[in-house]
Amino acid sequence: MSNFLCGTRMHSAVFTVALTAGFVFPAAAETSQGTEDGQMQTMDHSQMPGMDHGKMEGMDHSQMQGMDHGKMQGMDHSQMQGMDHSQMQGMDHSQMQGMDHSKMEGMQPAKQPQTQSRTPIPPLTDADRAGVYKSPGGHQVHDTALNSFFIFEKLEWQDADDGSALNWEAQGWIGGDVDRLWLRSEGERTNGKTEEAEVQALWGHAISPWWDLVGGVRQDFKPGDPQTWAAFGIQGLALYNFEAQATAYLGEGGQTAARLEGDYDILLTNKLILQPTAEFNFYGKNDPKRGVGSGLSESEVGLRLRYEIRPEFAPYVGVTWNRAYGKTADYASEEGEDNNEARLVLGVRVWF
Repeated sequence: MSNFLCGTRMHSAVFTVALTAGFVFPAAAETSQGTEDGQMQTMDHSQMPGMDHGKMEGMDHSQMQGMDHGKMQGMDHSQMQGMDHSQMQGMDHSQMQGMDHSKMEGMQPAKQPQTQSRTPIPPLTDADRAGVYKSPGGHQVHDTALNSFFIFEKLEWQDADDGSALNWEAQGWIGGDVDRLWLRSEGERTNGKTEEAEVQALWGHAISPWWDLVGGVRQDFKPGDPQTWAAFGIQGLALYNFEAQATAYLGEGGQTAARLEGDYDILLTNKLILQPTAEFNFYGKNDPKRGVGSGLSESEVGLRLRYEIRPEFAPYVGVTWNRAYGKTADYASEEGEDNNEARLVLGVRVWF
């Protein structure tokens, strides 16, 4: 009986130990683990030297209170370098108490799209502003400068019926872009004798980029006695670069006159140029002393081919047709002169 009681007591002790190990100790383990996990809520993991967080595989994070671990199943923390936190959907960041985000090295925010140029832009200088913003005003070179130009349109020898003739026609100007003093001269010498000669001094005022109004005086030296005229007219470039002059004259004794001139350059090559010319003279009344009649008095039509060795120097060859009309033709016949003839011409065109 004593042996039975002793065995019974031993089995009771074993049963008690088993219950204690199965129920009491697990509770204590849970209490201990809960205490340890609770203390981890405020732990700064960045201060744990030597710990390789990337190798914390197998850790049971489900016991980390305050975190919604239901969304973090299968997460490999070793791959968290450069992770974009904005893509971690479902994570309750408000419950991550005690975590020091400033110490989470290697985690970079998402890159934003670049909207500005990488090339540095230097600051503007006064020279840059001066190059863009110009003060209003006239042309910086020619508007106030005094300039000049002079050209011999015709400086030529002519084979006339009465012998060799020297013919010239020249013009030039001095002044600015708007107002200029114009000088004109033309004439003819036959067999060493001056048959015609005149000089004009005109003040020109630009009314457009291509046209000038002119006014001044004209002085005739030949034929006949010298005569002075008041002159006014217009000159410039018409369509297709056709140079034109129209001038009216008021002379002594109520005599009137008008002259129309024009020429046009036809470029055969860059240096070879064909130039047709025309000039017509009109008078208001007969003047026997000077051999001119009323109406259309005379005309000269020419065709010259020049070669520009340089723009400033161009020899030419050509032909002209001179004709007198009405009373002027009668006066020429009385003097034994031809009133209609063609002439071969050789000359040079010079400007400077």
